[in-house]
Amino acid sequence: MTTLKNLQDLYVEQLKDLYSAETQLVQALPKMAAAASDAQLKQGFERHLDQTKVHVQRLEGLFKSLNKDPGGHTCKAMQGLIAEGEEMIKENAAPDVKDAGLIAAAQRVEHYEIAGYGTVVRYAEVLGLPDHMMQLRMTEQEEKDTDLTLTSAANTINLKAARA
Repeated sequence: MTTLKNLQDLYVEQLKDLYSAETQLVQALPKMAAAASDAQLKQGFERHLDQTKVHVQRLEGLFKSLNKDPGGHTCKAMQGLIAEGEEMIKENAAPDVKDAGLIAAAQRVEHYEIAGYGTVVRYAEVLGLPDHMMQLRMTEQEEKDTDLTLTSAANTINLKAARA
């Protein structure tokens, strides 16, 4: 376990947590896309996969600028969130009901990421890392946009699920 002596240490630890979360998500999103029956939801998961790969690259760039290695940490929260998503994938449910459940699982992931990125944006600001702050804020906004897209999809899919 790393000793956290100052905000810089905590910042790096939180970036490692986000890096682990994003890399886990790169593995999980194709499974969610395959399980979705709604074409728009499936495409949304595929788009988010592409975006998540960019988030991983951004984080790798931040680590490079800090001369730090992004590895060595596992985000246990994301492991749990992904496990819940995998349970929904395996659920014996009507297609629209499963899609509604997949959206619920995906939104939990997004809310976790929004919280994480919001935190490191503030740390970067206090630490005087404006380039980091800008890149992290961009990712935070993309996570918020994905959450809004999922909410929009839920408005339609939840109505279908209610009629299932």
